[in-house]
Amino acid sequence: MLLTVVGGAIDTIGFITLFGFFTAHVTGNLVLAGSGLVKGEDGLWIKLASVPLFILTVVVTKIYIDKSKKQQLLLSHLLLAEAVFLTAFMIAGLSFQPFIDAGGITVAITGGLGLTALAIRNTASKTVIKHMSPTVLMTGNTTQLGIGLSDYLSNRTSKNAKKLGHSSALVISFVIGALLGAVLYVKLSYWAVGLFVLPVLYLSFLARDKEFLQNIG
Repeated sequence: MLLTVVGGAIDTIGFITLFGFFTAHVTGNLVLAGSGLVKGEDGLWIKLASVPLFILTVVVTKIYIDKSKKQQLLLSHLLLAEAVFLTAFMIAGLSFQPFIDAGGITVAITGGLGLTALAIRNTASKTVIKHMSPTVLMTGNTTQLGIGLSDYLSNRTSKNAKKLGHSSALVISFVIGALLGAVLYVKLSYWAVGLFVLPVLYLSFLARDKEFLQNIG
């Protein structure tokens, strides 16, 4: 849930400040690129460039996962890498704002750093913690929420109630993160990102503990 809150917040902050750039949703960037092409909007190249950057980050992260000799510390290292790139995202935002050109290099750099952070998370979600629900992309979780609600209404067992509660908690967490990200950005500008780096660092620290890893496994 903590990671989901962070995902919602960072995605929202990036969207608000970087002319509709999604740091977590490559699909969203492609849709906006198509829209921008039709409407003649600036920043098309940045949204298109997000795709190869995302793929490159996934490739590098997967190679690191495969080659790592310390499998027990993998999750900790990946979360630490995410925290580092989120911090860089914050520093770039503070340094370059106000953003005035949707196609400017400062928008590309800042958005790219945020996207890299969440691409690392997405890779971890598909590999190291693939048994857990996604914490950034909510389409699957929202679909599961609908399925869980249907199952519970048809058969009100404790098992179905637990599944419904799990999917509901993730979707609600993302919404809370999105709202918090927007509100805190208005109050704190890009310093708000730092508040969402803290839980990632905290989880990176916890992920060094064998018992913690066994519990989430």
